[in-house]
Amino acid sequence: MESGVLLESGTNELEILEFKIGENFYGINVAKVREILPYQKPTPIPNAHPFIEGIFMPREDIITLVNLATALHVPENEGGDKIGHMNIVTNFNKLNIAFHVHGVVGIHRVSWEDINKPDKTINASATGILKWDSKLIVILDFERIITDINPETGLKVSDISHLHNGKRNDIPLLIAEDSPLLGKLIKDFLERAGYSNLIMTENGAEAWEVIEDLKNAGTVFEKIKCVITDIEMPQMDGHHLTKLIKSDKELKELPVIIFSSLINPEMRIKGKSVGADAQITKPEIGTLIEVIDGLVNA
Repeated sequence: MESGVLLESGTNELEILEFKIGENFYGINVAKVREILPYQKPTPIPNAHPFIEGIFMPREDIITLVNLATALHVPENEGGDKIGHMNIVTNFNKLNIAFHVHGVVGIHRVSWEDINKPDKTINASATGILKWDSKLIVILDFERIITDINPETGLKVSDISHLHNGKRNDIPLLIAEDSPLLGKLIKDFLERAGYSNLIMTENGAEAWEVIEDLKNAGTVFEKIKCVITDIEMPQMDGHHLTKLIKSDKELKELPVIIFSSLINPEMRIKGKSVGADAQITKPEIGTLIEVIDGLVNA
């Protein structure tokens, strides 16, 4: 898929692919998108999850196709044609998944500051709201949709079965994660591993505010031993948060781990360029805990 890929890291910008489901407009981070294909009727899978329309094989890979209208509880026109429908093929959480949408509108370059955090009354499948040309574009939480299909794709619970509750309870960690579901899971898993001194924030802007307050009080290294941040977050993304920390002469020794579904080769280069100490793909919660152990005990 051709797009104006952002080469500079830490700018707090992203590109949003806008598409339609029914009469409504939705968005996905272009960094998740591999390609966009004309709709291809898939082969149904017996006893599959209701969201799964089937599988298809655009080239050498067999791809699962998720019907977004079904996942979002948007009524389909029974017997209607599929003119203009597209399959958006994505890659995140180490998975290649396609999503059936009713039309692709275009790509918009925006700042995370332009994306508003949805309030708690909005469906949990939304991570942000973007106003564009007098309309509202709902940025979907695709990780949540896939986790609803198979919980092990979100965070691998089995990965922490071998980790014992060590002497970690007094080590303070700051977590920036916008997804309420994943934020709760990360918190629960860290606590099960023994990390109970946690500061939870919902985006990079909130995390940076906490860090600045502690820096001004002269207690930042006492109150935070490691920062764990997602990449995609309203107001401020994880790359920009990492850049702010690592470009500050006083804060640059504070360890930062990027924990995201978007750790692909391009994103790994971006994370390295802003100074991240480690980058871990989101399902690998066991690896996250092992890396935290290594950084805080170094």
